[in-house]
Amino acid sequence: MVLAATALAACSSTGPATTDRTGIIIGRAMDVNSLDISRSLCDTCQIYNSAVYETLVRATPDGELDPLLAESWEANEDSTQFTFTLDPDAVFADGSPVEAKDVAWSWLRLQNLQGLPSYFMQGITGVEAPDERTVVVTSAAPNSAFLNITSASYMGIVNSDVAAENGATADADAATSDSAEQWFLANSAGSGQYVLDSYAEGSEIVLSANDQYWGEEPNFSSVTIKEVTDASAQLQQLQQGDIDLAMQISFDALDQIESDESLTTDVVPSYNFLYLALSPGVAGGEALQDVRVRNAIRMGIDYDTVIDATLAGNGERQSTGIPNGFEGAEDLPIPDFDPEGAKALLAEAGYPDGLTLDATYPTFSAYGVNSNTEMQSIQQSLAEAGVTLNLSPVDFSTWGDAIGTTGYPVTAIYFAPDHPDTIQYFQYFSLIDGSVWAGRARMPVNPEENTLVAQALAQSGDERTATYAQLGQLMYDDAIILPVVNPKYILASSADLEGNNYDITRNLDLTRLTFAD
Repeated sequence: MVLAATALAACSSTGPATTDRTGIIIGRAMDVNSLDISRSLCDTCQIYNSAVYETLVRATPDGELDPLLAESWEANEDSTQFTFTLDPDAVFADGSPVEAKDVAWSWLRLQNLQGLPSYFMQGITGVEAPDERTVVVTSAAPNSAFLNITSASYMGIVNSDVAAENGATADADAATSDSAEQWFLANSAGSGQYVLDSYAEGSEIVLSANDQYWGEEPNFSSVTIKEVTDASAQLQQLQQGDIDLAMQISFDALDQIESDESLTTDVVPSYNFLYLALSPGVAGGEALQDVRVRNAIRMGIDYDTVIDATLAGNGERQSTGIPNGFEGAEDLPIPDFDPEGAKALLAEAGYPDGLTLDATYPTFSAYGVNSNTEMQSIQQSLAEAGVTLNLSPVDFSTWGDAIGTTGYPVTAIYFAPDHPDTIQYFQYFSLIDGSVWAGRARMPVNPEENTLVAQALAQSGDERTATYAQLGQLMYDDAIILPVVNPKYILASSADLEGNNYDITRNLDLTRLTFAD
């Protein structure tokens, strides 16, 4: 795979300060949709899941795979069967051993809950535990991405005995019979370095060090992820010492941080992106059923102006739902601002006088981008192209409740990678069976995309890269997912915190953070 290691491995420099602090406080706008690992899907969830639950393998900063709960693994020749051997030393936070039955139960529950992260288990027909340390996974068709997929934080392993006692089930009817989500808001059942201490919605998540941890000792006695929604508030609290690390600092504040000796910062590339999503099949999106209208909207966005307004120019344009630097993205077309071309397309589609669309989006600050600033800038440029956007910002919970049910004709949100393989972007954004956005957009499946995804999963090397590029072009042609910016990322923290990082599966890897001695 083609991954820019500089983005994955980047860490901030640190000053000479010393501290006797043992707990760390992280400030960020928390986008938590669930603390149930098999239902969660969010940036904060990546941090939480990887701190509390462990995966069988983990992705290194250069995109390779290292052992975690599994000491070894192998795939058969056609990538339809995967065998993992568990580390005999691995234990859960209650001291009980991590066994193959826990892996099988966790992955089957993830699949059967039919939640947002269930797409990681697409095509898996069996997960078996022939003995306490062996896990055998069977795929209906070749799946060369599966080992990479197992590094995603949502594939972490749950203590099945504890979870089952509290309403969790991996049965085929788990989507309707599992009743454990509320329990997971106050409890955890993993093997990670930390355990859930408390969660207050809209306020904070507090983790405590797992005193039964079987691996390297955690660097902190506690980890607090504190709700600090506004980027300016994050800066203020960082300067005051109320938080040790700020995750969504605006580029407007970069000069202030760089001139403050008590703080440290670095600017690194990322694989994250913010995008506009169009849903032709929902009420109010009828005009979007014509691909010419969707293409006109893409042409009507002044990307450079949006990047300047939101990130002071610290971002890149991106073709489609494959981030810059991922396998298959290299030669895809990059959109340009062409308001006259957009007007011509609208006229061809029967809208010579333009059209009006409702755009509902969650208020957020992600990767230094304020969603209101982003959408107001998009609104202004689209007006030049003859598209009027009626903006309706809502809170995250309201948006989350409606996006998968009634839906929105136009919305804006963001995405961070979950593992090192490009397949995730087709499984989430393309028009294939089981895709999250095919469902949200109410769009029919494209048989060619289905065929190419299956083909890619049976390939490797240059052949797979070429197929991924074909899929990327088809996704571009679909014009459902319109990336607005691939931002650079500000790593900002107190000067005595070492190892600040941007991690491809964990978002922020707590194991690499430590206070200076």
